Amino acid sequence: MDKIKFLLLLFIIVQCGNKSQSISLPAVPNDAPEKADVITGAQQLNLLIPMLASQRTGIVVNHTSLIGKTHLADSLKARGVNLVKIFAPEHGFRGTADAGEEIKDGLDTKSGLPVVSLYGNNKKPTPEQLRDLDVIIFDIQDVGIRFYTYISTLHYVMEACAENGKKLIVLDRPNPNGQYVDGPIMEKQHMSFVGMHPIPIVHGLTMGELANMINGEGWLGENKSCNLEVITMKNWKHTDPFSVPVKPSPNLPNDQAIKLYPSICLFEGTVISLGRGTPMPFQVIGHPDLKNMPFQFTPVSIDGMSKNPPLENKLCYGLDLQHVNVKPQIDLSYLISFYRAFPDKDKFFNSYFEKLAGTSKLREQIRQGLDETQIRESWKEDLEKFVALRKKYLLYP
Repeated sequence: MDKIKFLLLLFIIVQCGNKSQSISLPAVPNDAPEKADVITGAQQLNLLIPMLASQRTGIVVNHTSLIGKTHLADSLKARGVNLVKIFAPEHGFRGTADAGEEIKDGLDTKSGLPVVSLYGNNKKPTPEQLRDLDVIIFDIQDVGIRFYTYISTLHYVMEACAENGKKLIVLDRPNPNGQYVDGPIMEKQHMSFVGMHPIPIVHGLTMGELANMINGEGWLGENKSCNLEVITMKNWKHTDPFSVPVKPSPNLPNDQAIKLYPSICLFEGTVISLGRGTPMPFQVIGHPDLKNMPFQFTPVSIDGMSKNPPLENKLCYGLDLQHVNVKPQIDLSYLISFYRAFPDKDKFFNSYFEKLAGTSKLREQIRQGLDETQIRESWKEDLEKFVALRKKYLLYP
């Protein structure tokens, strides 16, 4: 048995035998009564509309900002709200731009409203862009992961509102990864747009809860505080499973990808493909130099999903995770096993890895040969402190 085959076998054994767990919430009893449908913040227009009377309103939204099948912008306009402009995050107002692709200002032809980009050179609304507004509404479906940039957009919008005396209303939505907390805490020296707060990779908060934490912990800086109101959901708990009705970004096409995302996104900081440029992003992993691995795929450029993906047009060998049972934790076994199997370990990681991990320790721990249990143990104390802090800001059981 050659080395790579042995490591692959070891990987499968680790997968089956690893019992380490993240910090999870108690499970719902099996005899719990049938659950009512979740009512999101956006669905409670009876609460929202009175707040907007005579208010010049801006909205931070994208393609997920729906009430049923109707966009929030259309619902508000139909009810006579004075909508002035739309702010668009990464992936754009319609959610079709690739990760990292610059979003440009424009006009939404359906509503006739100007669209202001908050991704590219202008990540924070300027005083000029806020001058003709009284209130801003934030309504975007998140997935509960630190490096998913919608929470960074939330931070900058809160900061701009605090500096310019504008009110912010967050319409809350479920967190599909809200049932656990896991990963290393972001260290200050590694903060960037893919990690602006001292929180773990999986933070277990909704957008509304996180907004309250940003305010309450003084993370806006210089004694700033945003005039914030959260319209909370009804009939949702952190332990409730939630299937996102619309894919939140081009490369998170389904529930499996969203569950795997906290573990697989770390490969963005390596030479390994995580399936961008395939129909299975964040559900397959591989590289041309891992020829003994059992699954094959070839990344190609896909319009509206992944333009010029890493390892484009190169046959990759790796693993298919489309049907694996995803544990409620960050699963490091994939990262560790691929590092050990990769022939040129000096080229495995790139400089982006620390921004995603939030710490320089994880790269070194993997290089030193620590196993998953040892690495996870190093997170334990900080995670327990964060869970205690998190309790102050929970809006849902």
